[in-house]
Amino acid sequence: MKKIILILACLAISFGVKAGEKKITTTDGVELYVKVAGSGTPLLYLHGGPGSGSYWFERLTGEFMEQHFTVIYLDQRGVGRSGSPANEDYSLERMTLDFEEVRKALGYENWITLGHSFGGILQMGYAQRYPEAIKGMIMLNCTIDLNGSACESWIPKAAEIVGESYTCEGDTVPLTQRMNEFGGKLREQGLFWKMGSRESETFGKLDEISAEIPDFNYDLGNYVWNYPEYWNNFKPLTAKMSMPVLYFYGKNDFMVGPKHFNGIDFPNLMLWENNGGHIPFIEDKADLEKAILAYAERSQF
Repeated sequence: MKKIILILACLAISFGVKAGEKKITTTDGVELYVKVAGSGTPLLYLHGGPGSGSYWFERLTGEFMEQHFTVIYLDQRGVGRSGSPANEDYSLERMTLDFEEVRKALGYENWITLGHSFGGILQMGYAQRYPEAIKGMIMLNCTIDLNGSACESWIPKAAEIVGESYTCEGDTVPLTQRMNEFGGKLREQGLFWKMGSRESETFGKLDEISAEIPDFNYDLGNYVWNYPEYWNNFKPLTAKMSMPVLYFYGKNDFMVGPKHFNGIDFPNLMLWENNGGHIPFIEDKADLEKAILAYAERSQF
């Protein structure tokens, strides 16, 4: 009996070490904000943006997620409550090494990753480099080919909304510059919300939540586009990844593209069509939760 009590006490201490808020310092000296909450299979949230942080995901859907998973909320380097690298290293190689160092620091053998939007690029880069660490992936409104999303959906739709037309073919202006151009026009006319939501206030709610974090770090967004590797097309890699994957997409998500799933060939894929846009955490919570539960049951997580 004493032996059983001792084992239970050790387990309690172990889980106590993992639970709650903490700072994990990477091998290149960056202090990362991490929060662990919930119970069940560990799940790492990889936020998009780039640079949106993990706080609004926790606020909007944390209660549900933590009932089914042990959720690891991570603010990536140069984001939110995390520090920035002195050498300004925001390469995909370094970012994915951060994820791996967090996993080892927390003592997990492997975990599920859940990405949103740009988080799809991070998931693919991580799975490519550390496949043994990932037992499953949930992709919510994720791009895994930024060029495809920009040319096939983002810029053409933005142009249409402001009464213009656009095609990438023959355009010599860099895509980031073109996206900034049309993004500016959308904001000037108060129409940016039409890119991925049904309600004009939806995107604003995310900003309001993030504003609750004092001294929010925005560095990542200022540097990440300097790395061409983020613009790689990761779709061909999907056919080589055997872990179970949920790809949840919106029919009216023009930020990523309602047809972005074309060319995604994960062998163990659950494809889930949603009638909404880019922010299902606010506008389509019931369908989002249904999809995640179906994926967890099918994958036995």
